[in-house]
Amino acid sequence: MTHNMEMYDLARDPRQIGNVIRRARKERGWSQSVLAQKVALRQETISLIETGSPSTRIDTLLKVLAALDLEFQIAPRSKGSGENMERLFI
Repeated sequence: MTHNMEMYDLARDPRQIGNVIRRARKERGWSQSVLAQKVALRQETISLIETGSPSTRIDTLLKVLAALDLEFQIAPRSKGSGENMERLFI
């Protein structure tokens, strides 16, 4: 079963952002190398992003999201507990 791209993914930290990117990449059947090639980055950089490297530059993140046909949105913080939020990313 594939992830419904009509749904919005909530990410509150670099690791969660990386999980969203990994899932979107895999849904497209792309390897890290393919994604890296599309955005002129090294495969190792994609790996760092997907594992939640906090040193990822915002412009790099935006390029990766654009290649995956995703966008960055800012919204008021929801009031779920940390434990409940973690279940969204398992």
